[in-house]
Amino acid sequence: MSQGTMRKLKLQTQVSVDGFIAGPNGEMDWLTWNWSDDLNQYVTELTDPVDCILLGRVLAQGFIPAWEGQLANPETAEASGANKMVGTPKIVFSKTLDHLDGQNVQVEKGDLVEVITRLKATPGKDLIAYGGGNFVSNLISHGLIDEYYLFVNPAAIGSGMPIFKERTNLKLVNARAFECGVVVLHYEPLR
Repeated sequence: MSQGTMRKLKLQTQVSVDGFIAGPNGEMDWLTWNWSDDLNQYVTELTDPVDCILLGRVLAQGFIPAWEGQLANPETAEASGANKMVGTPKIVFSKTLDHLDGQNVQVEKGDLVEVITRLKATPGKDLIAYGGGNFVSNLISHGLIDEYYLFVNPAAIGSGMPIFKERTNLKLVNARAFECGVVVLHYEPLR
């Protein structure tokens, strides 16, 4: 990387048509689970230049064992991208945990803004953050996201957990519809 180039922090998150990342009680039953090949390929390309995954504690406690389980199963190991998810270093932000079992997992108890600002300034490839409402909302409200990838599922749920807690102006980079009905909206923040 050239001098002065900062690593980008990408956000990949699932949202309903009406802008929620989960139902009022964390329900995820509205998600499209059967992704089409074109969407799987898009995600492979999105995560290819990533060498660090950022997670909130709540999501991490399900995410890490789920991906390690897929990698351990010969039927799901190759097709699912499990190699990438397990093999990539993961930083879990938590005020309460000291340790989380899993491969390539580090728990970070420090200040979110300081830690991510430091990470962006260190040499490396892109960073990607995955959901968890509070974690993502904090990233957004502190202006830490460089690229938004909102995976809009073909369902409106009426009420639930938003990730945008205040006005956030964005610039559309690309919108792409996939065979399974998910539309990916790629935005950059208007700074």
